[in-house]
Amino acid sequence: MITDPIADYLTMIRNAVNANHRVVEIPASSIKREITRILLEKGYILNYKFEEDDKQGKIKIALKYHPVTKIPAITKLVRASRPGLRKYVGVDELPRVLNGLGVAIMSTSQGIMTDKEARSLKIGGEVICYVS
Repeated sequence: MITDPIADYLTMIRNAVNANHRVVEIPASSIKREITRILLEKGYILNYKFEEDDKQGKIKIALKYHPVTKIPAITKLVRASRPGLRKYVGVDELPRVLNGLGVAIMSTSQGIMTDKEARSLKIGGEVICYVS
């Protein structure tokens, strides 16, 4: 049986947003930490905190909602590349999410970054997920 920890991470966030939770707690890994950092930089979450324990640690993510209408900042969170079908793109085929309003998170030779950062560095890589 093959597991996909990144898909589990995205599903936990998606389920917490759908249930209007304020905080979600997720098992940590280095790639999940980088994705969480990008989500904070782009304004999709309020804050995050890493908690180290005996095993792998946990990431506590404070989700962001509109103060009046209670609409979540993350409306769509989709896994692009998966273990059975990896999605690699070159610099010419870098995706644009909602014509630049959303973010594609990518794994490149320079590390985890957004599609806009990869476009400015002129490098391609594996598309991990789309956030809008």
